Amino acid sequence: MPALAELVARLFDEEELTRAVISKPRVSGLPARIVVEPIELRGRGSYRFTTHLADRTTHENLPVSAARERVTALLAEYGQALLQSAEADWQVLGETVLRRAPTRPTVGRRHDRRKRYLIEEGIPVPFLVELGVMTATGQIRKSRYGKFRQVNRFLELVDDIVPLLPARGTLRVVDFGCGKSYLTFALHHLLTKIHGREVEIVGLDLKRDVIDACSALAEHSGLAGLRFEFGEIGNFDAKGEVDLVVSLHACDTATDDALAQAVGWRPSAILAVPCCHKEAYGQIRSDQLAPLLRHGLARERFAALATDALRAQLLELTGYRTQLVEFVELEHTAKNILIRAVRAPAAGAEAQRSYNNLRDSLGLSPTLERLLRR
Repeated sequence: MPALAELVARLFDEEELTRAVISKPRVSGLPARIVVEPIELRGRGSYRFTTHLADRTTHENLPVSAARERVTALLAEYGQALLQSAEADWQVLGETVLRRAPTRPTVGRRHDRRKRYLIEEGIPVPFLVELGVMTATGQIRKSRYGKFRQVNRFLELVDDIVPLLPARGTLRVVDFGCGKSYLTFALHHLLTKIHGREVEIVGLDLKRDVIDACSALAEHSGLAGLRFEFGEIGNFDAKGEVDLVVSLHACDTATDDALAQAVGWRPSAILAVPCCHKEAYGQIRSDQLAPLLRHGLARERFAALATDALRAQLLELTGYRTQLVEFVELEHTAKNILIRAVRAPAAGAEAQRSYNNLRDSLGLSPTLERLLRR
């Protein structure tokens, strides 16, 4: 029998792996099962990691070298795995590797464009037709395909948390800084057309012409339960419980205003895609990181990642489980990090110390921390 490390290296280096199922975590808190399958991504061999959590399923695509490293790390954390190839099935039980007859033939790598979207091409969706993303026959306009993928990616991320929203009654949603509202309309479509729920969705923005245009489109399309209002985040009165708060591309500390407002309402879930991070860019100081921070581009990107990591930690301290996930590929937009938070027990003292250490090591004074103290 080959040593486990040697086997994993060969399966990935020679791209022989047709599927891997990793299960039985050695410690509590890890996902119950992870499935790895080969795909073709932008013309290159890659692997899709499907992680099965208690309340949702997540997906991540990795190139071959990174996938090999990830699987090697996972095998140290899990007690059982099945590594499949055309040659054999390899059963991993702790440190033992057993070879069995192959049960999975060689499979072609699936191209990512073949995936089934929640909104499918070829089926006209009125709001996408009105917004110029689709033709009247449901075909995606070539110049708007990036927007189509962005809408569907957003819906995938929302769809994962729908089971955590109240199962009965009208779902109440607030979208801060809705802008032209592609994603607000998409959210209404997901909840009403796909999940069959009644909704009260409010899109809030500071541009009156945008609010007027979105209101007209919602009325013209007969979208029940969707309205748009002019106003500031901090002054908005939800007039009751809120189930989901969305904040997409709110600039700089406007994202913090939205997150603080959301925490005060205690919704089941919060979704935020931050925009620029001017506050952290101006504040960040670190002698150890000085060689990195002297480069404007590196400073900008590092400040953004640090800010969102601190935001995620603060949400955990207030009673949310958080993830930072890729919204869309970086090639489409630099605003590609989504903070996804679902209600959970508040993190404890160790998490508070971790937050304090990161904040202080970078010389930051986050607005969200100050807002949450009110």
